[in-house]
Amino acid sequence: MTPTAWDALHEGDAAEPLVIGPITRTDFVRYQGASGDLNPVHHDEPFARAAGYPSPLGVGMFPAGVLAAFAAGWLGPEKIRRVRVRWKEPVFAGDTLTFRAAVARCFEEDGERKVEVKLSCTRQTGAIAVEVSAVFVA
Repeated sequence: MTPTAWDALHEGDAAEPLVIGPITRTDFVRYQGASGDLNPVHHDEPFARAAGYPSPLGVGMFPAGVLAAFAAGWLGPEKIRRVRVRWKEPVFAGDTLTFRAAVARCFEEDGERKVEVKLSCTRQTGAIAVEVSAVFVA
């Protein structure tokens, strides 16, 4: 994906959605190894059930990281200035995730043209797992 031309961006513009999945427990374990988050709630069935979950859940930074990479691929990684993440619902093995990004506003700040992008990761159930707000400089 090539970065979008900044002069062509307007409020409401959106990237083509990205769909991945179904996510596997192996995806979780690979992410755990890369991130260093080795909490057994993310791979151990009895441990996850004892913690009140129906099965192991994904590391929250897994979908948040995909969202950040998705936005950076759309607008350019060197342009990102600020990212805020809100986790709303866990992701489980077997989920298919849809990642969306849209320009919420274009504005000037500190003498620079900036773009605020709203991103979301939605499970196949329609529930939003993660919401992200990111600011990019033009």
